[in-house]
Amino acid sequence: MKTRRILLFLFIIFTAFQAVFAQGNSSPAVVLTADGPIMPPMLEYIRRGIETAEQRDAEMIVIQLNTPGGSIETMLEIIAAIRDSDVPVVVYVAPRNAIAGSAGAMITMAGHASAMAPETSIGASSPISSSGENLNSTADAKAKEIVKASIRPFVTPRGEEALELAEAMVDEAKAATADEALEAGLIDFVADDLEDLLQVLNGFTVEMKDGGRTLHTEGIVVLPLNISFIEQLLLMLTDPNIAFLLLAIGVQTILIELSSPGGWVAGFIGAVCLTLAAYGMGVLTVNWFGVIFLVIAFVLFVLDIKAPTHGALTTAGVASFIIGALVLFNSPGTPQFQRVSVPLVIGTGVFIGLIFFGIMMIALRALHKPAAMGGETFIGKTGIVKSFEGEAGQVQVESELWSAEKAAESGPIGKGDKIEVVEVRGLRLIVKKK
Repeated sequence: MKTRRILLFLFIIFTAFQAVFAQGNSSPAVVLTADGPIMPPMLEYIRRGIETAEQRDAEMIVIQLNTPGGSIETMLEIIAAIRDSDVPVVVYVAPRNAIAGSAGAMITMAGHASAMAPETSIGASSPISSSGENLNSTADAKAKEIVKASIRPFVTPRGEEALELAEAMVDEAKAATADEALEAGLIDFVADDLEDLLQVLNGFTVEMKDGGRTLHTEGIVVLPLNISFIEQLLLMLTDPNIAFLLLAIGVQTILIELSSPGGWVAGFIGAVCLTLAAYGMGVLTVNWFGVIFLVIAFVLFVLDIKAPTHGALTTAGVASFIIGALVLFNSPGTPQFQRVSVPLVIGTGVFIGLIFFGIMMIALRALHKPAAMGGETFIGKTGIVKSFEGEAGQVQVESELWSAEKAAESGPIGKGDKIEVVEVRGLRLIVKKK
């Protein structure tokens, strides 16, 4: 009986050590969460994920994707990075209600394996120009052929129906649900969550550049790799609303610096904001014609301060500012996710207009205010007696030392007394004890 217990105990210890040893030596699954537009910061994040997976000898990489689309150039670079990876890359469109729109659809197809969560969608991949306009017929045909050629090598093996659907997404901006994409063979699995995905991938063979490779995911360790602060910051700068606000703040603070030179804080803030806005607009789909209206708007604001028109130029400036911002970010053909919020533009324009209107009113009030000059301005002011003998002495009024005489109606005045100026005679003050 005792021997049996000892053997059972040794068996349990051996099994535990075996499990720990197996877990410690298993290759992990590196999981990236690519949530947002396909922009250069997303490219750097995916490249870092692939490099990390290769260094850790990972079994595979899972890119959990949720994107409305983005830059074609960035998409092509991400596809190249995925196909050149030594570690299998699985693109998983998730969570529920996520989309792999436009460029995201192409990236999903480029994965060595691809999957979608239920209630997700993929497609609508027709290219547009960098200014947000629909391409002309020649440029449109060229762009579509480039995109289709980039995905054809890894979609063709999936079958004729998958290739037909993929090309329709480019030619006709067609979109498909997860079930429709699975039925056409465009993706490999529909998985409820990451755990379900890892289960269905176990034993699945993917085609790598050096041949087929079978995935082993049973009991695999999941290694999440979060987007870094810098990558997140750069991705945030490609938000059109953020870029617009940075542009508005930058121009406003630069104008403040120019109107009252000598400081540096406003100028520094303006330079930083404009630099960050320039980065965002350099990546976003913008129509640079809108900048002309923005420049006109701020010229009108300044002119209304220099030559007041009782708000007429400020009102015109607000209208020009709103039009310029909408032309810059919301031109026809610009993808919806790259459009700036219209209420934000109107609210910002009105707010800036109110600031300049307030400055104009202050300038007008100062213009019509009588000049505060001459000795008469001292009448009624108070001061302190520094020395006084008899009828005359010296008093300090507003940090200045004056010769003074005692007024007839005043009582005796001595050193340290508080006095009030009742008259100014030349360079001498007539004072009385207060």
